[in-house]
Amino acid sequence: MTASSEEESRPPSRPYKIPESVLVVIYREDGQVLLLRRTLPAPQGEAFWQSVTGSKDSAQENWHETAVREVREETGIDALAPDCVLSDWNLENVYTIYPEWQHRYAPGVWHNRERVFGLRVPSYTAVHLNPREHTAHAWHDWQAAALQCFSSSNAEAILMLPRFDPCIAQKATQACETGLAPRP
Repeated sequence: MTASSEEESRPPSRPYKIPESVLVVIYREDGQVLLLRRTLPAPQGEAFWQSVTGSKDSAQENWHETAVREVREETGIDALAPDCVLSDWNLENVYTIYPEWQHRYAPGVWHNRERVFGLRVPSYTAVHLNPREHTAHAWHDWQAAALQCFSSSNAEAILMLPRFDPCIAQKATQACETGLAPRP
């Protein structure tokens, strides 16, 4: 085999991940939040439940495009469908990349910047998981969903849901007034 045919037979090297990603909290008007269980466990070995997350495909891809693409890739949901409302919460988290995942990024990249979005979907929305990324999904009340998340930034984003959606805030206030739930 010649050197050129060896090169042709090698799989192409994977490009490094861009250290800019989105976190999309998908929820319904009734306050139920969608969580996905990753195929790989969390770094400490426990189940890894999360909202939709994913890196930009290119430096030119804007945050909104990344959010729409990641939601479709991971859940099959069309974030641009007429009954869906995708909103940029104008929040960003910067976190240290876990050592176990450092190899996915260029040498010297230690932090990722994550932009937070909310996506309200109708109650009848079907979820079709990407089996390479997730093994299960579940809808939880927003406060319970926050407790299930592996990532603290993901949990914090879910707990901010009433600030960004008046319907959720109103339901939370009504539940507090009737004594059914603590104040958010």
